[in-house]
Amino acid sequence: MILLQSHSRFLLQTLLNRVQNLEKAVEVDYNWVEFDDVRYHVQVSMKNPHLFLLSVSLPIPSADTVFCGGLPSGAIEAIKAAYGVLVQILDPPRDGFNLTLKLNLSKLPHDEDNRHTTLVKVASIREVVLGAPLRVILKQLGSRIIGSDVNRLVALVHRPKESFFLVPQAEKVIVVYPMRFKDSIDIALATSFLQEFVEARRSSGLNSAPPCSWSPSPPQELKGAPNDALSANAGFVTFVIFPRHVEGKKIDRVIWSLSTFHAYVSYHVKCSEGFMHTRMRRRVESLIQALDRAKPDVIDTGKKANSRSFKRLDSDGNAG
Repeated sequence: MILLQSHSRFLLQTLLNRVQNLEKAVEVDYNWVEFDDVRYHVQVSMKNPHLFLLSVSLPIPSADTVFCGGLPSGAIEAIKAAYGVLVQILDPPRDGFNLTLKLNLSKLPHDEDNRHTTLVKVASIREVVLGAPLRVILKQLGSRIIGSDVNRLVALVHRPKESFFLVPQAEKVIVVYPMRFKDSIDIALATSFLQEFVEARRSSGLNSAPPCSWSPSPPQELKGAPNDALSANAGFVTFVIFPRHVEGKKIDRVIWSLSTFHAYVSYHVKCSEGFMHTRMRRRVESLIQALDRAKPDVIDTGKKANSRSFKRLDSDGNAG
């Protein structure tokens, strides 16, 4: 199965192109949208070609998700820790966006490998911002620190007006996803996919992976959640994260995987649907070819222009 990359490929390519042509005064103004309705805008002026303005618009949070100043809890601290003096947070941000950063490209490391690593980190701004509250909770789990939200239901945004839920505990963190899809075919495929996903976790090669379960009804951990959160036409998926899963650099992968789990499932559902459509089209084409081969050859019974004819004579010798 394919895992989504944590960085925006288009943003990374734009940064690389800008760094490689830093001495050229070229104006840049791009807008684009990526999955889960995360929007980007980048701008570079000809007067200051070394300054790179990056604006990000996040999914609209649901009523049970709390944003602080238009950003998830802990996002400002996460940005400062990740980028240091490389970026400056502009307040207020660009109209229509939750966050605007000013990057000074002249402060990038001179070493090529370090510079590329830094640009990849900048292109992963989505993970840094949306994963900030999740990182705080998982760091407390890894350090075995009991936070103030222990045993409390925490809602985190991951899609427009949709949330997934965490229940931090002393020795583990329970993560619950209400899985919703609009199309009836997507619902059927997602339900089958998630059930197989849970079965695959039970294989011997995945013993160290977080425990996973699926149920058509809300699990007990969602007791007290808003009614909107308890409606999911493709069921509910639950993961249990233990301290061993967030040791060292593992935490980055866990944060990204949890933040984009719904997008991961949606991607594979659409791929499965496309694959089945392709197989059906090929099958129909092969049946049409078989029917064409089964048609009988058309026999021409008409007389040829140069063919001879005769008339039968009666008993008197007259032509009949």
